Amino acid sequence: MKRTLLVVPVLSILTALNAHAAVTELEGVTVVGQTPIHGTGIEKSKLAASVQSANSDAIQQSQSRSLSDYMRLNFSGISINEAQNNPYQPDVQYRGFTASPLLGLPQGMSVYVNGIRFNEPFGDTVNWDLLPQGAIDSVNLFAGSNPVFGQNTLGGALSLRLKNGFDHQGNEVEALVSEHGRRNVQFSSAGNDGRFGYFVIGNYDEEDGWRDFSPSDVRQLLSTLSWRGDDSSLDLTLAANDNKLLGNGASPIDLLDQFGREQVFTHPDQTETKLKLLALSGDRWLDDNTQLAGNLYYRKNEVATFNGDDTDFEACEDAANAGFLCEEDGAEEEIVEDLNGNNVTATINGEEPEATNNRSNTDTDAFGGALQLALENELAGLDNQLIVGFSYDTAQSDFAADTELAELTNTRGTEGLGVYVDEARVRLHSEVEHYGLFLTDTVDLTDRLSATLSGRYNYSRIVMEDNYGTELNGVHSFSRFNPAAGLAYTLDDGMSVYGSYSESSRAPTPVELSCADPDDPCKLPNAFISDPPLYQVVAKSYEMGIRGESSDLNWNLGLFHTTNHDDILFINGGSLTSEGYFDNVGRTRRQGIEAAFAKSMGDWQFSGSYTYLDATFQTGFIANSPNNPQANANGQIAVEKGDRIPTLPRHNIKLAADWNATQALALGMDVQFNSSQYYRGDEANLNEQVDGYTLANLRATYKANPSVELFARIENVFDSEYETFGVYGESDEVLGDQGIDDDRFVAPGKPRTATVGIRARF
Repeated sequence: MKRTLLVVPVLSILTALNAHAAVTELEGVTVVGQTPIHGTGIEKSKLAASVQSANSDAIQQSQSRSLSDYMRLNFSGISINEAQNNPYQPDVQYRGFTASPLLGLPQGMSVYVNGIRFNEPFGDTVNWDLLPQGAIDSVNLFAGSNPVFGQNTLGGALSLRLKNGFDHQGNEVEALVSEHGRRNVQFSSAGNDGRFGYFVIGNYDEEDGWRDFSPSDVRQLLSTLSWRGDDSSLDLTLAANDNKLLGNGASPIDLLDQFGREQVFTHPDQTETKLKLLALSGDRWLDDNTQLAGNLYYRKNEVATFNGDDTDFEACEDAANAGFLCEEDGAEEEIVEDLNGNNVTATINGEEPEATNNRSNTDTDAFGGALQLALENELAGLDNQLIVGFSYDTAQSDFAADTELAELTNTRGTEGLGVYVDEARVRLHSEVEHYGLFLTDTVDLTDRLSATLSGRYNYSRIVMEDNYGTELNGVHSFSRFNPAAGLAYTLDDGMSVYGSYSESSRAPTPVELSCADPDDPCKLPNAFISDPPLYQVVAKSYEMGIRGESSDLNWNLGLFHTTNHDDILFINGGSLTSEGYFDNVGRTRRQGIEAAFAKSMGDWQFSGSYTYLDATFQTGFIANSPNNPQANANGQIAVEKGDRIPTLPRHNIKLAADWNATQALALGMDVQFNSSQYYRGDEANLNEQVDGYTLANLRATYKANPSVELFARIENVFDSEYETFGVYGESDEVLGDQGIDDDRFVAPGKPRTATVGIRARF
């Protein structure tokens, strides 16, 4: 270890209206949980950190469709890329770090549910569709490289707590309808007898989708059985889902301009998720100053994908290979072989392969737990709180993938031709183990000054077994101690200042280790290759800020600076946007400013936030981007130090106002602005950007009586045409007959959409 410094849970900026949840108010003192397990908390004014929070009431009032939608509207520093164009499959970006369900993105946030790590073990991805939003009791979004939250906490950690029958009681039924064929029904019931309690919720959400061929079907169920003793508590949670999501991704700009923004490039692009979760969490006060808390869980998750895509296969050009199918764009042609080792002919049953059907299935069984001891005592006569803990997470994943040659239909759908490509077949078994030992200690040096030291030792072991060859076999281990330290000083009138330094790390995942050869790019998630070693990513963060709290005004102003060392990126390596390899590209940096306020004035509440993000590469490298119009003859671009990281807007502004017009009627409005961003595939910043956009939304709630309320929401009130994401691709092979040859693909944003619903409590 180059550093011996220990330290502080890291920082984040308190923002947004209704930002009370996930923190506890005790006699005017705000208490915050500072580890994934929560357990005992600490006064927020003593932490060299801040946290954005929301409770279930705030989430429901916003009328957001999902947790990611709520954060997009209310949390500073959050922006959304709709790369899949499905509301349950967003790329959530926080201060330039990503939590996404898509393999191939540099995942930089950790997610916990009741202290259980919820990043997928195979790729550190986050599936946002697994839990019903109505089951969430509170949300904490921690900023920076907080080592206490373990693996993947490079830029932030999201910690969720679920409802139980003691904190929530009663029954509720909600139904809504929306444009684009959306229908949603949700029910919940909760109660207790003082000793035992229960909470159960079910959610059914289906829609046709506003884009062509984009229906979705979401079924979610969760229940919690609880017990409360005099000094102990237990919660047993069971959850399941069965979801079918279609989101057909980015399309060429010319296609959208000429034939309508609902057009899709190729289809289908389908993801099915099935979750089964069994978790037990609890705590016990050993004495007045000592608490033991922990959890155990078993989680089974299946993710199946079916993607109808363009193809990088075409008839061979060399005379010696005449009549066969070859890989295109290579210096030397390579004849495609089927699963029996036979050369594939250029036509199959009289049809020329114009597309591919790419299928994958990831079946994961995960088990783990965590235990922590919190002790409040005196250290050399000074008030002190010490938390020490241990976590263990293990998972076995079976990944299978196949590529079938296909033809295109007249709607640009795909029909398989029954021939599978041998080189693209993957049968990979992986085993992942993560061990973590952490501590955090806060001591009051004076009545106003508190210091926090924290740190975590991580050890990861990854075993890969190739069940369709030997190229993917490998055993890898990674370890590191990550420190943090900070100070918080309380001023007068509810103001405080803070500053900290922190480190965190992320070990390469099985998907990255299996797709890391630039000489043999793979198609995610459909083909892996041998595994040159990758280094783990290490993030080092500095943060400082000032904040104020009063009965009617909360505000903050902060600076953040995080540098990733040996950052892992997916480098495009073929004609398809999903073809490439993972590589350590050196250093990347994300720094900026955040400011936010929330103000109450009688029946009015106002809030706003602004984030300036400077996200850049700090090490030059050569990137493959064959569809970038400025690429050289080899399809490469030169990325230089200081070039901006694509897909990240530099400016993010949010404004909101709520008015309690009468005791029965509440009206609200929110506005968000995201500035322009570079296309993925333009890491060298050579071309024009995806335009920025401004969106406005309206909402209303009317309480017909104490038990029944009506609600309505209009999204994108002014029906703006906008795009949230851009990537370079190749369109002429599919759309050349229609005169479209556009290398710019974008994800169009949803048009104006109205929703109405009713909610009954009894």
